[in-house]
Amino acid sequence: MDEDDLHKLEAVGSEIAFGAGQMLIERGKPGTGLYLVLEGKIVVEAPEGTRELGPGSVVGERALLSEDGTRSARVRALTFGKVIAVDRAEVDRLCAEDPGFAERLAAVS
Repeated sequence: MDEDDLHKLEAVGSEIAFGAGQMLIERGKPGTGLYLVLEGKIVVEAPEGTRELGPGSVVGERALLSEDGTRSARVRALTFGKVIAVDRAEVDRLCAEDPGFAERLAAVS
């Protein structure tokens, strides 16, 4: 995703603060949206491994692009931080307006 894509997500989302240890995404739950990390560190625990991410990272996109819409990973905060939460309807709208957006979002996975 490029800087313009990140700005599009910021424009349609809501800022949410999180504390260290807070669960952002629970594996196996329905995907209702995605998160763009603004501040802090998070950890993604997926079947293929664990990785730490920080500002500029996008998580939660897999469930939005999958057929069953189920979360494939657990995501929790390592530190205090902030994210932009973007709900599924807004992501669907952005993908409909710009088919390339969906491709760039899929590349994040």
